[in-house]
Amino acid sequence: MRINENSSREMYKQVGMVAGPIALQSLIGSSLNLVDNLMIGGLGETALNSVGVAVQVFFVYWMLVYGFCGGAATFISQFFGVRDMVNVRRTAGFTVAVCMGFAILFFLGSVIFPEKIIRVFTSYPQVIELGAEYLRTGAPCFLMVAVTQPLTVSLRATQQTTQPLMASVAALCVNTVLNYALIYGKLGLPELGVQGAALATVCSRTIELTLILLFVFARKNPVKGPVRDFASCSRELAGRIVRNAVPTTINETMWGLGTSMYVAAYARISVTAGAAFQACNTINNLFSMAAFSIGDAVLILVGQKLGEGKKDEAYDMTKKLLKLALVVGAVMGVFTFLFGKPILSLFEFTPEGASMAWKVLMVYAATLWLEVYGGTLVTGVLRCGGDTKFAMFTEVGTVWCIGVPVAFTTALLLHWPVYLAVLGVKLEALVKSIILTFRFFSRKWLKNVIGGLSDKS
Repeated sequence: MRINENSSREMYKQVGMVAGPIALQSLIGSSLNLVDNLMIGGLGETALNSVGVAVQVFFVYWMLVYGFCGGAATFISQFFGVRDMVNVRRTAGFTVAVCMGFAILFFLGSVIFPEKIIRVFTSYPQVIELGAEYLRTGAPCFLMVAVTQPLTVSLRATQQTTQPLMASVAALCVNTVLNYALIYGKLGLPELGVQGAALATVCSRTIELTLILLFVFARKNPVKGPVRDFASCSRELAGRIVRNAVPTTINETMWGLGTSMYVAAYARISVTAGAAFQACNTINNLFSMAAFSIGDAVLILVGQKLGEGKKDEAYDMTKKLLKLALVVGAVMGVFTFLFGKPILSLFEFTPEGASMAWKVLMVYAATLWLEVYGGTLVTGVLRCGGDTKFAMFTEVGTVWCIGVPVAFTTALLLHWPVYLAVLGVKLEALVKSIILTFRFFSRKWLKNVIGGLSDKS
């Protein structure tokens, strides 16, 4: 599929075709987390806080995998731009191998000493006990995501966005039914509480992995090919992928760790504050993750232009997509404001917790446009051109030099309420967006990373 460069309408149509299914998939994934939190919330604020803390471990792992896949996606997108499917498969196979290495480490740690890991985030004994139970039971998810995510990125980067969406729909349905049954002992299944929620997630991830494998290998698909293609990544290609992906991996991992430190700071204010933040974070993700699909569209569509060597067209397209990101972010902020309170009412909060959560959610709604704009610059603009080192230094620097210190200072030293602590941390997003805007206009991010690797480029 090609974009008519003289028609913005055609470009936006293609953005919709690429970003629409990704946005729906993100919405479904966030809905899955919301279902988890709503059902766990029925067990009380301690259980909700416990799962929220345990999920931070999965979040850090997800950022690690997402970061490496993001660096690899630059190559898949540019190789697809010149229709070099052999190197698309080589890149995908190498990415699975690396992600599996990460997965084994997280899996073993979560099975052998989950209590020690949970203690990093909280000091409440009951929260540690329940959080460790959730983490140990859900550990197989690490291994499955190591395969699912690289293949999902490969499908998306080759403009096949509906298949991952279908897999996510199936996973959401399975997770919802099993959550209800296993948490509360319905449909003839045992009542397992927090452990039941983790087990339901494992089952849903199994379904998702099975479907992704079927979409790629059991039907006609451009990514499908001989096994030797997936296992034959050359040393030069692997080296280039690693050099591009290491900064994105460090970027996402350190960003994920920094965000987890925010949770650690807020959770130490009180159990109620930790539960309120967890609920709001889940609701915010319903809208923000869908908006971040604009960044995925930039990575895929602009990356293909760069692979074809059309830098001016890539730059002009990106300017339009950044404006779209601002609009989408603002609209999603309005949705967060309009629908946030009804969703919050579904949680079993005390009056104090409900009031606290509503104020945190308003901070999210008011600043969502800024988060989406900065996120699009990092995950879409700079990464599609392989400018991953600059993105890494900017995002990691602002999170750890501004965000984390502000979170701990406001929460633990100044004893601000959680909603003001969350607002203070948004200074990080503002500084990051200003720096990245200057980088965008410099055009230094416009690079072709596959030169000399493909005989079709």
